[in-house]
Amino acid sequence: MLPGAVVGWDLTAALALGDSLGVPPLATAELLPVIEAVMVAQLNEQMERPDG
Repeated sequence: MLPGAVVGWDLTAALALGDSLGVPPLATAELLPVIEAVMVAQLNEQMERPDG
């Protein structure tokens, strides 16, 4: 946990969400880390902007 920064998602919750949406667990496990990395980078970049 870092004040003012996103370090990651609750992957247990994300896996449960994928399951509830009918996404195969293998697909979720393969795709979530890539999606998480991009989203975390984008959120942190946005928070650093003065208008963020």
